[in-house]
Amino acid sequence: MKIKTKLTLQFSGIFTGILLAFCVSVYYFSEIFRENDFYGRILNRAYATAHYVLDADTVSAQQHALDQRLYFQMLPREVVKVYDQDRKLVFTDGEDAVHVPTQLLQQLTTEGEVRLAQGDRQIVGIRYLHRGKTYFVLASSIDLYNQNKLHHLRTLLLIGFVMALVIVVISGVIFSRAALKPFLKVVSEVEKIKASDLHRRLSQADGQDEVAHLAKTFNNLLDRLETAFEVQKTFVSNASHELRTPLTTMIGELQVALMNRREPEEYERVLKSNLEDAQLLAQLSNGLLQMVQASSDSSKVQMIELRLDELVWQACGEAQKRQPNIRVEVEYANLPEDENELMVKGNEALLLIATVNVLENAAKFSGENQAIFASIEVQEHTLLLKVQDRGIGMAPEDVRKVFVPFFRAESVRDISGHGIGLPLAEKIIKLHRGSISVRSQLNQGTEVTITLPKLFGMYRI
Repeated sequence: MKIKTKLTLQFSGIFTGILLAFCVSVYYFSEIFRENDFYGRILNRAYATAHYVLDADTVSAQQHALDQRLYFQMLPREVVKVYDQDRKLVFTDGEDAVHVPTQLLQQLTTEGEVRLAQGDRQIVGIRYLHRGKTYFVLASSIDLYNQNKLHHLRTLLLIGFVMALVIVVISGVIFSRAALKPFLKVVSEVEKIKASDLHRRLSQADGQDEVAHLAKTFNNLLDRLETAFEVQKTFVSNASHELRTPLTTMIGELQVALMNRREPEEYERVLKSNLEDAQLLAQLSNGLLQMVQASSDSSKVQMIELRLDELVWQACGEAQKRQPNIRVEVEYANLPEDENELMVKGNEALLLIATVNVLENAAKFSGENQAIFASIEVQEHTLLLKVQDRGIGMAPEDVRKVFVPFFRAESVRDISGHGIGLPLAEKIIKLHRGSISVRSQLNQGTEVTITLPKLFGMYRI
């Protein structure tokens, strides 16, 4: 069921229920008021009859004349009966036949006044004392006039209810259309957004209502999608370039080598060159696989307790194996005596990859034989690993893109690399609920800071 139809039905249902309750209440209380009012009038007729019939010889002529005048102000289709204490009928007036139940006279003996209804006829019985004797007076009548008024009221209420119901349904349709119009506009604008124009945004995001909140949320989603698409395009473009360059070089050298017969030394040179390019491709493939692993769900990665200082020491050794010319100076002087302050929880292999990548990155962009500096800073809930070099640095606009896969800053275009070291490190650190940041200035150097939650403080963060 469409929301518009549901809103119309709900709107109509609520107002129909209210209107129906109002009409029923008006009719019900009108009937109650009419019934009680007419019972009162019949009661007056019973007393008027008792005064006129039984008290005629005990009151003055003037009072009797008044009782007579009251007695002859009869009600429609009135019937009056008077019984003595032996329940014998002593007086009757009226043409309609009214059945008087025996238990009614018995009830009057104990209660003094009784009211009941026989169809449209209302009956009132009273017990009346006259000269020490008990009499029972029964008066009854049919309220033709007010019943006709109630009938007309019922007809008017029914007609009014039907007319109001039609108006409510029409109003519900108009209301639902007006209420959903902003949402339909949002849907219309969303349907126009294609993959090729993710820069477009919804125009309903300027207000303070729920539609504006929805539009803002969707615009934020579009921002993330646009960024993701741009990153994907950059990734594909850079990855294609990184893969194509060594492959093109290898194919070109092999084609040239096969054009003519050459000396063994020339073939050896070509093979060594192709081997270097193949090794670069292998490193690139390994880096991509590691990025996929680092992007997985943290719950599926095996975590153990590690000492960060030992991990840094191990990473320094691994980096020096890969690049023997690396000089890393690690500051251990400010480390706490309590080794628990240096404990983190993580995957040793992944954290080692991230740390080695940061160290190699710093060494690669430093001058020849220049040392890089590493230090560990202990805070209340976190551990900070800072790696600093005094190399060529980066421009501010390049610093903002260092975590984009395959991005290469302009200042390092001439240095070999694939641009996946820091993006891989970022994914690994985020997998461990940490963060990584970069500060850099051209010709001043670069500082990379890795922040990890302490093992004995991570649950209080």
